Amino acid sequence: MAEAAAELLERAARRDAALEELRALQVALQAVPPAALRARLGEHHLGALFGLLAVNDREQVSACVSILERLLQALDPLYVIQNLREELQKGLFHPDDSVKILTMSQVGRIVEDSAAVTEILHSPELLRQIINCIGEEKIAVAKEAIKSLSRIAQSQEGLEALFGSSLLSDLRNVMATSDVVRYRVYELIVEISSVSAESLNYCANSGLIPELIGELTGEDVLVRATCIEMVTSLAHTPHGRQYLARQGVIDKISNIILGAESDPFSSFYLPGFVKFFGNLAVVDSPQQICERYPVFVEKVFEMAESQDPTMVGVAVDTLGILGSNVEGKQVLQKTRSRFQNLLSKIGHQAKNAPTELRLRCLDAISSLLYLPPEQQTEDLLRMTESWFTSLSSQPLELFRSISTQPFPDLHCGALRVFTAIANQPWAQKLMLNSPGFVEYVVDRSVEPDKASKDAKYELVKALVNSKTIAEIFGNQYYLRLRAYLHEGPYYVKAVSTTAVEGAE
Repeated sequence: MAEAAAELLERAARRDAALEELRALQVALQAVPPAALRARLGEHHLGALFGLLAVNDREQVSACVSILERLLQALDPLYVIQNLREELQKGLFHPDDSVKILTMSQVGRIVEDSAAVTEILHSPELLRQIINCIGEEKIAVAKEAIKSLSRIAQSQEGLEALFGSSLLSDLRNVMATSDVVRYRVYELIVEISSVSAESLNYCANSGLIPELIGELTGEDVLVRATCIEMVTSLAHTPHGRQYLARQGVIDKISNIILGAESDPFSSFYLPGFVKFFGNLAVVDSPQQICERYPVFVEKVFEMAESQDPTMVGVAVDTLGILGSNVEGKQVLQKTRSRFQNLLSKIGHQAKNAPTELRLRCLDAISSLLYLPPEQQTEDLLRMTESWFTSLSSQPLELFRSISTQPFPDLHCGALRVFTAIANQPWAQKLMLNSPGFVEYVVDRSVEPDKASKDAKYELVKALVNSKTIAEIFGNQYYLRLRAYLHEGPYYVKAVSTTAVEGAE
């Protein structure tokens, strides 16, 4: 097969290959391992195939792209950039998107190779063309360009190339294409800034980060909504948070939330601004953030108590994030009856709201109620128990009824709530005293699909791994749970059948 492929390659290299021959080569190459191709592949083959792309014949271009994809895989990225630089540049100019995607995927391979990436840094024309690809209509091309430039900027030399030369004006030129492309460039800048404090300095000194912040705090409500997501990403790193704090950005966001009361368009950006503080509280200190920016907690409660399902959804997500660690739980506990009343509403929504909001409520409840074994003090166990009882007059039955519904997502969401409390003694006693509950846990027949079987298995695992389970559940139930765990999530009991003479 390798011989046949080599012969067809030679014909293609003469640049007069018919479409049938290209298709035959395409098929032949699929049967030859890349290592076997490498020995028979010369520059003239690749140059000829790239040359065959320069026609206005979609079928020929498609066949050549498929062939080149296979052949280029067999080559070292350093070889590709050293010998096919010009072809890559032309590929990025090509009117056909499939050629651009092929070329960008090769650029992606090159930038991931430590030896090859430096070659790109010495090819300003190729770098310029990669930057221009951010403005491409085809999102796959733009995404690959962003990814490649982000990778290039991970070295000092790469940062210098992008921000210390005329390429910065190319970035600015491509930003001017449209709002969508401008946000893509901001996305790239935030990705680069997240790598290190030095990367952030380059991006800040280029003026692009200050411009992003200017748009975030500007008057356009739709622009605000888009920019807050990127600034939230920047806040995930310690150096990013320090920069935002130094520039007064966190205070500005807090003030915008404060002024949202009088803004009829605040519903456009408020969810993103509240999520920003929710994420900030988790990566920083929930107590410090909530004490310094009380408007954040107040706004979350207001949104959760509102009648707007969109606002309720964001508030529930944020409460789940905030209450995902013990410090956040304690912040919520300090609000006393207000949070307890809110839990009652969340429990009601988990049962009665539209499916998407029900799922978000179930996930938030799981996050709020989970306590790692090493943090199970008497006070915290009393707190999670009181939260659980605030959700409904019969919370265990509420989640059990959800878990028996024929909707896999809801079914799994309810099982995750049980899993969150499974290692807490008060919950184990509730489960034991609820008629038929333990039988339901070890009954495999109620799990219709893989996701449900996996979720049930996690519940069983959480119960078995608890130090108090054997004492509370008793030996009989404990052994049944251990057997379930040992058999795995997908165990099916063998059923023996007896043949009866004369039976159909």
